Parts: sequence; C-alpha cells; structure tokens
Amino acid sequence: MATHKVSDDLARRRGLARVAAVQALFQWLQGDDEPREVVTQFLRFRSREDDGEGGMPRDADRSFFQEIVAGASKRGEDYDKTIAENLRDTWTVERIDKLLRAILLAGIYELERRGDVPARVVITQYVDVARQFFSGGEPAFVNVTLDRLARRLRPMEFEAPVGKAAAPDGG
Repeated sequence: MATHKVSDDLARRRGLARVAAVQALFQWLQGDDEPREVVTQFLRFRSREDDGEGGMPRDADRSFFQEIVAGASKRGEDYDKTIAENLRDTWTVERIDKLLRAILLAGIYELERRGDVPARVVITQYVDVARQFFSGGEPAFVNVTLDRLARRLRPMEFEAPVGKAAAPDGG
C-alpha cells in the first residue's frame, strides 16, 4: 500500500477548501448559478480572513477547491445515481437535503478522482463537514455512503495485511 503523507498545513488548507467546495456546490444545486460562476464568486467576493460560514478563508487551497467544484458538478448526474443506490426505496435524490447532497457529491468526486488522498481521509473529512452542518443522522449517512463507495472503488486500501488487522487510521 502506498503511503500518503501531506504536511499539516496542506491538510488544513485542503480541509478549508472542502468546506468551501461543499458550500459552492450547495449554491450550484440551488439552481441560481453555473459552477464556474459560483467558483468566481467564492474566489473574488467571498474570500475572507476568518473561517466562518458563508465563504472561503483566504488560506484555503484554492486550486483544490476549484477542482472539487468543477469535477463534482460536471459528474453530478452520475454521482446522483451513486447516491440513489444508498437511499431507501421510498426516497429519491431530489428528496434529500441539498447541502447533504453537496457533501456527498464532493466526497464521491474525491474518492473517484483523487487517488492521492487516502479513502479513509476523504471519508473522515466529509463526515466532519457533515457534522459542521447537521446534528442528526446525516453524518452517519455520509459515512456509510462514502465507505461503501470507497470499498468498491479502492478495495486495496481496505485489505488487511495477512495476519494483521487494518489500523483504524489507515496507517
């Protein structure tokens, strides 16, 4: 298994970018603006010093933010099918909260396209994002959905070495 090590600063900057990407995807799902317009708004007008709700901190990894928003929005219809596979029979993607959907779109994008980021890190990061916005069962739903997908897309990352159990932190 390949080792993945990023600096604490890069990890923090990517974490900030993930939250902003989810907010941007939520804005896109609201239907008011195209993804490119939303990215421009975040980069030009919604960047700020603090890391409160509603924008993007200035030290967030901007290229990572742009990549997630562009990639997740471009593949949104395909990712919606993946989300639908994890819903109860009586639910549709359109029924789930748009913010929850934005979290899942971003997480699915990273699992599918960012092999340099360990699957367990992706899952943990988006569960943490969900916890910032939800206090009910939504973080658990994010965890289950992304975990199922990660095990399908990246089975090697979840195989335990012979005679050893996998470490809970992936390392």
